[in-house]
Amino acid sequence: MAARDKDFDLVLLGATGFTGQLVAEYLVRKRIGHDGGDPGRARVRWALAGRSRDKLERVRRALAALDPTAAHLPIVVADSLDRAAMDDVARRARLVCTTVGPYATYGDPLVAACAEAGAAYCDLTGETPWIRRTIDRWHDRAVATGARIVSCCGFDSIPSDLGVLMLHQHLASAGDRLAYAHYRVVRAAGGISGGTVASMMNLIENMGDPEVRRALADPYVLDPSGSPRGADRTDSMGPRRDDDGRWTAPFVMAGVNTRVVRRSNALLNHAYGRDFRYDEAVDTGAGLLGLGKALGASAAMAAVGAVAMLPPSRELLARFLPAPGEGPSREKRERGHFQIEIRAKSASGKRLVGIVGGDLDPGYGQTAVMLGEAALCLAQDDLPARGGVLTPAVTMGMTLVERLRAAGMTFRVA
Repeated sequence: MAARDKDFDLVLLGATGFTGQLVAEYLVRKRIGHDGGDPGRARVRWALAGRSRDKLERVRRALAALDPTAAHLPIVVADSLDRAAMDDVARRARLVCTTVGPYATYGDPLVAACAEAGAAYCDLTGETPWIRRTIDRWHDRAVATGARIVSCCGFDSIPSDLGVLMLHQHLASAGDRLAYAHYRVVRAAGGISGGTVASMMNLIENMGDPEVRRALADPYVLDPSGSPRGADRTDSMGPRRDDDGRWTAPFVMAGVNTRVVRRSNALLNHAYGRDFRYDEAVDTGAGLLGLGKALGASAAMAAVGAVAMLPPSRELLARFLPAPGEGPSREKRERGHFQIEIRAKSASGKRLVGIVGGDLDPGYGQTAVMLGEAALCLAQDDLPARGGVLTPAVTMGMTLVERLRAAGMTFRVA
């Protein structure tokens, strides 16, 4: 179905959830919304979607307080577990952006519907085993219909995926390519939402499944079947020392980010190199102080993981964490920030650093920006006509980098 025949350019599913409301607010603040009777303002035809009309109407009223024309936003009532409802949404929309997780529980019907309808799709999952499942089940169908299925459009994994692509493009313009890249979290401050907690707990609860364990352990699990494997082996699970003498601790998102970056490389015909090496960690500094921080952070992660593995202690831990629908306050989100350094070396021996950063809470304030701009990019921009279960770098590439720069994020090569 041609884009002009669709009812909507963009449908935001999960608009009543914590992150969904942040994305809706971001879109309204960009003044992209319904024209409110003024055809001159109609740039993106978008709608709020979820399973409760009452909650959707409350969200719409809150958005109208920011921009009165938001009072005219269409509402689509649809349950993410209802395949017929998801088919209807996918047929009516050019793009469906969803914040409804855990995706392993709620995501399948919508991905299937978009793959069948040839609609674009984006989310902010970090659930590696589920992404592998979407590849196995729907990649070929999405290729056939032209559907762009793009996961990981939040803090995992846009800074990683687009940061490495930025370095690749910088080197390629000079006839060089990457040899390795070390993603290092230099600073970060932010909170956690109940939706993220639910996704993490769901993943841990399914650790008994051999396929889940394999997906979490395999560094190339998201690569196309039969794709040649590179030199990377395991993620950092404890303190390590980089070549420059700085200590590192494990990064909780490395398990998904690294796999996404490697899938991008594979889908780009190994443009970064078949021997390209990539890892992620938290930079804790040099000397004894850096070592002490690395030891402490590593021990804390191991302890939380051990507690979460046992059902009784997992339930106890959940009582002290945000419930679904809860998350950091506006003040905390606005005080948040992050800076990533992607320290790389080229095949010719040149050293360079990619800087990726933001001035909002990375997991929510900045993720709302990243997911919102990814949705607009997929819905509006002239992108390569390529379908499949893809990645942000492969689908949107530097077009999305430019959008995020314009939205205030840092993407630069030093």
